[in-house]
Formats: sequence, structure tokens, C-alpha cells
Amino acid sequence: MLFFKSSSGAVHQESQPQEEVKGCGGGGGGDSGACVSLTVWRKSLLLTCNGFTVIDRSGNIVYRVDNYIGRPEEVILMDGLGKSVLTMCRSKKLGIAENWCVYEGEVGGKIRARKNPICRVRKNMNILHVAPNSKVLAYVYDYRISDKKYAYSIEGSYGQRSCKVLDASRRVVAEVRRKEPINGGVCFGAEVFLLLVLPGFDSGLAMALVLLLDQMFS
Repeated sequence: MLFFKSSSGAVHQESQPQEEVKGCGGGGGGDSGACVSLTVWRKSLLLTCNGFTVIDRSGNIVYRVDNYIGRPEEVILMDGLGKSVLTMCRSKKLGIAENWCVYEGEVGGKIRARKNPICRVRKNMNILHVAPNSKVLAYVYDYRISDKKYAYSIEGSYGQRSCKVLDASRRVVAEVRRKEPINGGVCFGAEVFLLLVLPGFDSGLAMALVLLLDQMFS
């Protein structure tokens, strides 16, 4: 743990986010009117696991994933203290497109059968890459609104760490960006990047979408 604290501090200090999404303020996550800027590190707190660690502007751990190995059927997003926030489960239904259901909290098999997901995320299978949907990576269906029409689309390139989450009005609600070094510092590559979340969109859900993009496109 001491090793991690030292390393995470170096990652955060080396490239304090200077860039802002258009319309984003410079405040932290505690201000409902400010853009939330998070540093995502594709590294688990536990040496024996693969996963993710998410750090805020102050260097605090706000989210973590420690059960990420290969292509799991289930991925759990936890807060900084290890409490389960969201559970993502791969759909077992047959079909070409990859589908995931997202549940609140930690949801085991028996509980899952009695609990409705909050949303479903479907990978876009645009085989011919024909406009206008060639840039769409995935669609998000919010079951609290409708399970027929998607509420959000995700466009761009996850491999390049350059993609946006857009609502039905094509307003950007979250964005993944490369993390640029400051003053000629170390280049982090694809393992460390920024997640910017605009006011009104849940940062936990935004991070869950990042995890699912990683499953679909890594």
C-alpha cells in the first residue's frame, strides 16, 4: 500500500490536469456545478490483480477495480474504501453485439435475478463502417427512462484514449482524453488518462462506461 501511495502521487503530480472540457469549470467533484476531472490509472491496488485506480485532483483515490482479469463475466467498481458502487455483468443472451447490464451495488447471482439493472451498454457492431454511425463505439440504454431507445452514445477511439459520451441531444456529458505531461515530463501512454465528467452526469457511471469500453475494445 505504501508503494501504491508513492506511485499514485507521482502519477498525479507529474501531470496535474490543466486542460478543460469546453464548458467545464476548474472545481472539484464536491461542487455540483463543476466539471469532475479524474486521473484513471490502469493498475490495481493489489499486486496480484489487474484493474484500475481512479484519482481525483487532490490525489485521493475515488474509485478502484481489483477483480479485472482477462475477459470476466462480472466487473465490480468500488469506491476508494472498497465499497461496491456498481456491478457490470456480461449478458449471456445470444447475439452478435456484446451487451453488459449495470447494477447498483454488488449484485450476486440470486440477488441479480430479483434486481433490475439501471442501464444496459451495447457494443456497436457497424461491420461496414458506413456513416453516420462509424464513430459510435457503444450505446447506453437507461432502463429508468426507456429500454427501447438509447439514452447515450459513445463515440471516438478508446484505443487512442479519445472518446466522448453524448446524450440524446448530442451534448457531451463525459470525455476520455490522453493525459499530457507537464513541462516535458514523463509520457504516460495509454495506461494513464483523464476522465472528465460534466455537471449532471454521474462520475461512477462514467467510470463504469470506461471499464466496459476496456472490455469491448482492449
